[in-house]
Amino acid sequence: MRFTRVVIVGILSLAAAATAQTAEELVAKNLQARGGVDKIKAINTLTMTGKAYVGIDAQVSQENKRADMIRQNFTVQGMTQVQAYDGKAGWQISPFNGRKDPELMGEDDYRDLMEEADIDGPLVDYQAKGNKVEYLGHDTVDGDDAYELKVTLKNGDIIYYYLDPDTYLEIKKRKQQFIRGSVRESELDLGSYKQVAGVYYPFSIDASSKDNPGDHARYSIDKIEANVPLDDSFFKMPATKK
Repeated sequence: MRFTRVVIVGILSLAAAATAQTAEELVAKNLQARGGVDKIKAINTLTMTGKAYVGIDAQVSQENKRADMIRQNFTVQGMTQVQAYDGKAGWQISPFNGRKDPELMGEDDYRDLMEEADIDGPLVDYQAKGNKVEYLGHDTVDGDDAYELKVTLKNGDIIYYYLDPDTYLEIKKRKQQFIRGSVRESELDLGSYKQVAGVYYPFSIDASSKDNPGDHARYSIDKIEANVPLDDSFFKMPATKK
């Protein structure tokens, strides 16, 4: 009986090691498919401009800067909403809610910004960042086969990556955020990859929320540029006008 237990434990250990190795292997293939870690890390700033359809046409832009700075603009009918994270705090300008002055955001409200501020993404140096990656096997996305990775971030949030088995690029991401005892779920469908400074980025993004089925946005990116000079002050909350 003791021998049987030892054998079972050994088999389970080997299985766990194989799973971990497979996850690590898929991460490596994904990063290589994106352009390789060296080229990814060579990008210090990233600027994106494009269009969004959310029941009405909008103009969107996003700027990222290493380390962990991000600013997003959303413009409709001449009014622009701004949300930003400067590496320490999040702030916003919300004219659609009648607020034209910049104001600080609560930590739960800028959770998405803080996670998107990582210009490399959670898979680059994931162990050093305190993230955990597991390979969950095969799944299907719109009827097509995909590899599924579960990425548990250091803060406890979970991102499920679905990788194309031919290119190893992400074709879908599903996120679960755990906020004040509740779960916030969202999905991104990714496509139309193009190379910028040797790194592949999606130029077509469909975003939806499981909590609010009507909350759906279709993004079409017109232009992405790398290493455009951006001052740190661009990401900091401006002083309120008196």
